[in-house]
Amino acid sequence: MGQAPSSPADSSVRDTSLWLYSPEFLDCESIGFEDGDYDFTANLPDDCLAHVFQFLSAGDRKRCSLVSKRWLFVDGQNRHRLSLDAKAEILPFLPCIFNRFDSVTKLALRCDRRSFSLSDEALFMISIRCSNLIRVKLRGCREITDLGMESFARNCRNLRKLSCGSCNFGAKGLNAMLEHCKVLEELSVKRIRGIHELAEPILLSSSSSLRTICLKELVNGQVFESLVATRTLRKLRIIRCLGDWDRVLEMNGDGNSSLTEIHLERLQVSDVGLSGISKCSSLETLHIVKTPECSDLGLASVVERCKLLRKLHIDGWRIKRIGDEGLMSVAKHCLNLQELVLIGVDATYMSLSAIASNCKKLERLALCGSGTIGDTEIGCIAEKCVALRKFCIKGCLISDVGVKALALGCPKLVKLKVKKCRLVTGEVREWLRERRMTLVVSMDDDETSGVGIVDGGDQRVLETVVEEDPLPVTDGDGGAGFASGGRLGLAILKTKLGLLAGRNLVACTFRRWSQSEATSSI
Repeated sequence: MGQAPSSPADSSVRDTSLWLYSPEFLDCESIGFEDGDYDFTANLPDDCLAHVFQFLSAGDRKRCSLVSKRWLFVDGQNRHRLSLDAKAEILPFLPCIFNRFDSVTKLALRCDRRSFSLSDEALFMISIRCSNLIRVKLRGCREITDLGMESFARNCRNLRKLSCGSCNFGAKGLNAMLEHCKVLEELSVKRIRGIHELAEPILLSSSSSLRTICLKELVNGQVFESLVATRTLRKLRIIRCLGDWDRVLEMNGDGNSSLTEIHLERLQVSDVGLSGISKCSSLETLHIVKTPECSDLGLASVVERCKLLRKLHIDGWRIKRIGDEGLMSVAKHCLNLQELVLIGVDATYMSLSAIASNCKKLERLALCGSGTIGDTEIGCIAEKCVALRKFCIKGCLISDVGVKALALGCPKLVKLKVKKCRLVTGEVREWLRERRMTLVVSMDDDETSGVGIVDGGDQRVLETVVEEDPLPVTDGDGGAGFASGGRLGLAILKTKLGLLAGRNLVACTFRRWSQSEATSSI
């Protein structure tokens, strides 16, 4: 394809005789174009060309920008996401970069540990040239200080999502962001070294619109106490942060909290903190992961008051603090439960039978790492969970009998995962193939992670079942990130082929399952 002018050709002189023909069927020499130098996209409006570019990976878009001046211009004007290797060496090139990409609204700056990152000067320059930024991710930008964050906040007042990790600025910089970015909705903070024991409290203005907070691996995350207690907050994730969190969680105990999702992982939190959570009457999703001080009593206090709970994930860490007593409370009070994940929890026939009988809306169930779950318990689930659509079991004492019971007793079951259950043989696969033609089955001896027979209506393969971490480790902004189109497309392709190796047993699976059901049953 030859070179095209930097602007589209005048429509009055376009040759309409070429519109109905594909370039591969045209003889350029016979119609007056020698050496094949005619640009067949000259008649295509810039908006259409930009729409085509959106389906390309980052690498392909770079190559397309070299085709012609027009393609270079269209690509630059319509590139809304940009990820830069934020080393100090790129500072002289920033004006050129943002002259070309002047429509960027989502920016990621990443720097590795062995390099000097961009400084306050660079961040200020970016804020001047990209005042319409709505999402920013900072990773390893250790040269940026509180002053740099303040100047950035003053110029980017439309910012809606901020994710920062492994940076050196502290509470003053974050307070400046919250003060000037009134429409900020999502804040993710991970390993910020300026958040130490002597850090000042993080304060939130009364006009704030903050909806989501994610705190990860902080020494003194308790300085975010006022943010956790804000009435507008909908989602709260606290993961691997030091210190006692009971008092912070009790701040939600006035009954006016808007929290609908809480994720607690590897924290020093006890039943006192869960008691504070129980006063969040709008709570729909709760993850309690490896919190050794939480017991049946705390779980019962939550489920008794949170009548809207739909998703419950519990990793008991095999310490037997949460068991039948807590699960019986779940069965009694969580009548709207749609998703239940139990890892390292020794549930017995009594509690599972109660859940299967009372939770009539249960659609997704995962039972992992329990020595008390066998064929009898699975048979009870198969008999009573008539709404069950996806089931995952790993490391339990079930055999082919239990698997067959699931296939015979759950009429709506569409996806089944069986991992590391030593008494389950490969013969049951053939049996399932004959009895449930539309059931997608994933087992240990699969060559790929999602083998199964899929009917014509659902060509998606199950997500990879992974092994250690019980819940997804987000990238700081809820998992969204600013991945390029190439990486995202490749990840989807690998997932469909079942070639991804993973670390998470159930959460990755159920996260995608939930998303796929978002427009239907959930």
